[in-house]
Amino acid sequence: MRIASGGFPSHIRFLIPLLLLLSLPASLVAQSLVKGKVTDANSGDPIPFVNITLVGSMSGTTTDFDGNFSLRVPASVDTIVASYIGYKTRKKKIEKAASVVVNFQLEEDVTTLKEVVVDAGENPAYAILRNVVRSKEKNDKRQLTAYEYDTYTKVEIDVDNMSDKFRKRKVVKKITQVLDSVERIAGEDGKPILPLFISESVSKFYFRDNPRLRYENILKSKINGVGIQDGTLITQFIGTSFQEYNFYQNWLNIVSKDFVSPIADGWRIYYNYDLTDSLYIGEDYCYRLDFFPKSPQDLAFTGTIWITKKDWALRQIDASVGRTANLNFIEKIRIQQELAPTSVGAWMPIKNRVLVDVSELTNFSAGMLAKFYTSNRNIVVNKPYEPSFYEQEIVMAEDARQFEDETYWDTLRHEPLSETEKNVYRMIDTLQNIPVVKTYTDIIKIAVNGYYNAGKVYLGPYISLIAFNNIEGFRVQGGFKTSYDFSKRWVLGASLGYGFDDDKIKYSGFVQNILSRENWTTVSFRVRSDLGRVGIDDESLADNYLFLAAQRFGMFRRGYYFNESRFNFQRQLFKGFQQRFALRYTTFKPVFEFGYYQNPGDETSLATTFENAEAIIESRWARDELFILNDNERISLGASKWPEITLRYTHGFKGAFGSDFDYDKLRLMIYKRIRFGPLGTGYANVTGEYVFDKLPYPLLSLHLGNQTPIRSWVTYNLMGIGEFISDRYASLQYSHHFEGFLLNRIPLMQRLKWRLVGTANVIFGGMSQMNRELIAPITDEATGLPVMPVGFLSYGRPYIEMGYGVENIFKFIRVDFIHRLSYLEQVPDQRKPRPFGVFVSFQFTL
Repeated sequence: MRIASGGFPSHIRFLIPLLLLLSLPASLVAQSLVKGKVTDANSGDPIPFVNITLVGSMSGTTTDFDGNFSLRVPASVDTIVASYIGYKTRKKKIEKAASVVVNFQLEEDVTTLKEVVVDAGENPAYAILRNVVRSKEKNDKRQLTAYEYDTYTKVEIDVDNMSDKFRKRKVVKKITQVLDSVERIAGEDGKPILPLFISESVSKFYFRDNPRLRYENILKSKINGVGIQDGTLITQFIGTSFQEYNFYQNWLNIVSKDFVSPIADGWRIYYNYDLTDSLYIGEDYCYRLDFFPKSPQDLAFTGTIWITKKDWALRQIDASVGRTANLNFIEKIRIQQELAPTSVGAWMPIKNRVLVDVSELTNFSAGMLAKFYTSNRNIVVNKPYEPSFYEQEIVMAEDARQFEDETYWDTLRHEPLSETEKNVYRMIDTLQNIPVVKTYTDIIKIAVNGYYNAGKVYLGPYISLIAFNNIEGFRVQGGFKTSYDFSKRWVLGASLGYGFDDDKIKYSGFVQNILSRENWTTVSFRVRSDLGRVGIDDESLADNYLFLAAQRFGMFRRGYYFNESRFNFQRQLFKGFQQRFALRYTTFKPVFEFGYYQNPGDETSLATTFENAEAIIESRWARDELFILNDNERISLGASKWPEITLRYTHGFKGAFGSDFDYDKLRLMIYKRIRFGPLGTGYANVTGEYVFDKLPYPLLSLHLGNQTPIRSWVTYNLMGIGEFISDRYASLQYSHHFEGFLLNRIPLMQRLKWRLVGTANVIFGGMSQMNRELIAPITDEATGLPVMPVGFLSYGRPYIEMGYGVENIFKFIRVDFIHRLSYLEQVPDQRKPRPFGVFVSFQFTL
């Protein structure tokens, strides 16, 4: 017989594969390919790292970061199981077919975690964690001199937990048709959600160390949301700058709270651990450790970490904060992250998913889900640019908001949209066209922005529409300012008010030109005629519009009418440093008994009014302060690590426009948020001022007192109104929030979620003899007693008040107990000082 080149006769060679197949076990021949996706039944989000196993088989797999899995199933197996910590296990039957799709929706398991029992000897997880901490320096991305990457970000906000009572509300009934279709968004056994907002963005992110700078260039942005018209402001919030979470840090700041990382240097103080598995994730052999906080009320996580055996690096993490934590209005926070090594060893997050579940406030309201997803690609490390490259922290490309079609966006996305996400876009379009939805979104905009958008002008602000005080009686006011649609460079505004008791018209008007948006530069001119209070410094409190609006109400003990003209120029010279120059002219006409000697010792030189012209030069440095642009406004989001320092020099010009004084002032203001880890967070405000020349006391510093039962962070709460006036002083106002540091550990107090607070207000100051001599004593003709006497501090003797209290009572109430520790003796002709006071305030905090 003739042999073919392959070693077998040609007709037999074709039968060999069939013979081999027939010789295999039947269980291997009839395998099915099962694919599927695992999602959260409440949010609809994919669940990564879920264990997928087969009943009666040793085979299994885990879901990837997007919740997908794929598994070969023998013919003898008919049941597949999905299980994961924190969720109820689910089983499903497998159909007999060559290819099968099986999807799971897992419900949360809200059962209480069992107490961990560790056998004699050290917990094996501890050795792994010690190696993780020792290896932080090489694995943490912060050890890189620079890094950059392409990032894709997706944000979705939905209404969830829609109860029957919520659905029966009149407004909700009007969108019943939409709500009925929403039932299908979360899946066949998921909970219904109502989508409000979805966005996508593509950007380039850059970071460098020494100096620590960052820069994000948002290249493309797509936004669709109820009530969203332009989306320029929101675009700056949806980039990767606000979605960065580094678990190598000891503390992570989330929703303005500091949470301790499960791989923090002091991990053993806060967490219990359980080594549950070891497995390959990709090419990395990893240890799986489950962790949960020792105290459920602490701001700490529950979840799972995967640590590589080779580098002791964090490969994956799934971390959650539940309702037992000392947080308000938050049902759940969940962070999932996948990391990969860079070319130099440090590990970078390549995928992040964050979920914030906001609970319903009442039985007649609904909850809210906020979902964030980021994907990072093309990572480049240790190639820093010059510091000037990072001058602006967030920049949006001019064509970023061009409305590109879906085909173009498919080329930008790192992963395609799911069918659910496509449905969200369609449903939001439907919601926006419902009349009642349009009406309510307009009302919400007015409440949030303070103005009604009338196209090219904003009408308002509504917070100043009405007021009542002892001088004006009932006061009404209306105003407007132009919008971005009117001009991208010019802003015009005006207001008109009237007091029914004093029968006087008050007015203001301003014009502003934006010279540069890159290095924010503006020039403006303003005129005003209004009623003011001695001690309320508009220059220092300009950003605190709520406090200034509140000063329109109540008793004006030292009120005065004024006319003002002001020119203002400001520019950001470089990142973190701003310079301002202003010229200001004011008149002062008191409505209270007031007088000063133009020539001390000469009673014929008594004056009761004055005019003042001054120039202001102000420098402000806040190294890591973050700004965003909202049309023609620049909004500060504050500094995260470094202090905010402002130095202001003021010079008065005697004779200019009739000004009565020639003087110099110097003021320094420092504000700092201080993190103390487990001890909470402190807020320190240090202010100092020195007046070099003679001035009547309305132009000095009147320390704001408080004679109401409502605590204010701006005032000295046990000081009388106008009790102390200084021409030189240094002050500290400090507030400390202990969060749940002590009360979380008291069994009966844990459920209340109360939090301790502490305060301290201190002033060192005084008034020079030359300024005391200017004060003309005013006496009541009937009684002969002084009217509104002026007090001042003694040099070397500080004013001190210390307090302690409890916040988060019924989530909104704060009670402070404050002690005044100095100047307790009664001064003749003045009210007796209060040594102790109980103050109540209302606040909204998480």
